[in-house]
Amino acid sequence: MRYHDPRRFGFMLLTHINELSKHPQISSIGPEPLGNKFNGPVLAKALQNKKGPVKVALLDQKVVAGVGNIYACEALYRSGIYPKRAANTIKGVRAERLATAIRDVLNEAILSGGSTLRNYSNTDGELGYFQHRFRVYGHEGEPCQNKNCSQHIRRITQSGRSTFYCSSCQR
Repeated sequence: MRYHDPRRFGFMLLTHINELSKHPQISSIGPEPLGNKFNGPVLAKALQNKKGPVKVALLDQKVVAGVGNIYACEALYRSGIYPKRAANTIKGVRAERLATAIRDVLNEAILSGGSTLRNYSNTDGELGYFQHRFRVYGHEGEPCQNKNCSQHIRRITQSGRSTFYCSSCQR
């Protein structure tokens, strides 16, 4: 087994499988976005009591498991949702678009071996390549990749994290 966590976001937990769902660090984790039970209605329900910005809510692992800063920015862009939009307003078609975008972004990232920005490598020590597919993250000041858009990507800070978005494509 190899565990390398230079950014110190993760942890290892050894417990009996029958106790896993009761463990305090695991029991409150939100749905697995790549699982069969994750969809728009599930996401909308998880966001219904969150009054803050949707981007910040997506980083809460109790809302949805495993969505980090980069993938939240990319999913919000792909779904056309403004990152400062109140999380509890994400319902219906909007929630379905966001759930689909989260799933798509994560699947593409996995197929690309993750995102190497500074010090990430996968279990084989290889670099990830999803950063070459970013549409907004890290593209501040660059033109939006949407052909019908003339705006430039903007960056703001939310909860101490950089958020990248297009003010025209995301509402």
